[in-house]
Amino acid sequence: MTTVAEPRREIREASPVLAFLGRRLLGAVAALIVASLLIFAGTSILPGDAASVVLGRGATPKAVKELDQRLHLDRPLVQQYTSWLGGFVHGDLGDSSVGLAQGQKEAPVWDNISSPVKNSLILALVTAIFMIPLSLGLGVLAAVFAGRAIDHAVSIASLAAIALPEFVIGSLLVGVFFVWLDVLPPVALIPPGDDPLSHPTKLVLPVATLLLASLAAGIRMVRAGMVEVLQTEYVQTARLNGLAERWVLWRYAMRNALAPSVQVLAQNLQWLIGGIIITENVFAYPGIGSTLVTAVGNRDLTLVQSVAMLIAVVYVLLNLVADLLVMLLVPKLREPA
Repeated sequence: MTTVAEPRREIREASPVLAFLGRRLLGAVAALIVASLLIFAGTSILPGDAASVVLGRGATPKAVKELDQRLHLDRPLVQQYTSWLGGFVHGDLGDSSVGLAQGQKEAPVWDNISSPVKNSLILALVTAIFMIPLSLGLGVLAAVFAGRAIDHAVSIASLAAIALPEFVIGSLLVGVFFVWLDVLPPVALIPPGDDPLSHPTKLVLPVATLLLASLAAGIRMVRAGMVEVLQTEYVQTARLNGLAERWVLWRYAMRNALAPSVQVLAQNLQWLIGGIIITENVFAYPGIGSTLVTAVGNRDLTLVQSVAMLIAVVYVLLNLVADLLVMLLVPKLREPA
């Protein structure tokens, strides 16, 4: 029979979770506001008039003035910022200055970045599908065989990978798999409109580059957490009670070792977004990284601002999801204070 005390107890148990969610959401909003201010300020303080740079040296003062008006660059900075941020919140990323300079009546930024964003998401998802289980599996393997040959091999390989930047790893992979073995293409040029997954061989080297550069931190954190947990009394007690080693690892050790590793894996995914920008340019992959580099060179401020803000949103969301996973993995965090 349900009593009045049971709903009250459920409310008390839920209150820490709701308070946690509230704090994290407020923190996420604050972080995004700060990011938007930094992004807008960073692009606004660049020397020279953006419209003049986009139109070129031969542009007439009238043409520069018209483009300034279409880009709202003739308004005070505060109005420019609020207009840009308000449009972003409502899904309007504005018009590309390069497109407007080329005589287009409308040049929505989203039309220019929708395909590159899709391509980059595919590259990131494919990498993450391999990165997360490999980080967990190799970290657990190194911890179980701590101090042995397998542990030493995994640790040395991780240190070697983390010491090399993406462009070096990519160049080495091209040298091995294209120049020496001639089994994979050196670039990842995807025809416009094609799904990158329909060209799997072109994804191998970019994905391998991102994997090798991102695995090390996750492996080392999982290993450290597992080694610590495997030495605790309750794990030793479970072993003395005759439980199978596999059951001890997955039922008792993994849950407690994963909590501190979740944040590192989330940071790896965040790093993946930044690493993609470099990797895409190394392999000429038509993603958001290549688009961003081109936009910076063309001084397409609206596109640069929008892409940078989208990256900031992804960073904050990954942090938020990681915090929620930690709360789910650690029951003490859900207990009332």
